[in-house]
Amino acid sequence: MALRWDSLVVDCGDPEKLARWWANVLGWRVVLDTDEEVVIAPEHATGSGPMSATEWRTLGPVIVFGVGVDEKQVKNRLHIDLAPHLSDDRDAEIARLLELGATHVDIGQTEDLPWTVLADPEGNEFCVLSARER
Repeated sequence: MALRWDSLVVDCGDPEKLARWWANVLGWRVVLDTDEEVVIAPEHATGSGPMSATEWRTLGPVIVFGVGVDEKQVKNRLHIDLAPHLSDDRDAEIARLLELGATHVDIGQTEDLPWTVLADPEGNEFCVLSARER
């Protein structure tokens, strides 16, 4: 028996707004939208029909945005790392994220690191890593 990572849950002030922002960033789509939570998933994970156990175990996690009662106050202990493909322009992706509403964040990192720290519209940190092929 094996477990599958099912979801990452983000508590936030405006689940619909933040979920749609992240869906736009990742090229994902909203698969559930209720008063309590909004769920986004990759396009390939939203097919119809039943999945085999093998398909289910290899399906990546979705992101669930739920209503949080507290505002973010300190640096996140868990964050998302994004990576462009080798054929993509990393700087152009960072510029796109900034145009969508991301902001640069200083968490004490140095300039010579191969990643850039940004925050989403509610202040949750994430990193854009160097390009890679996996």
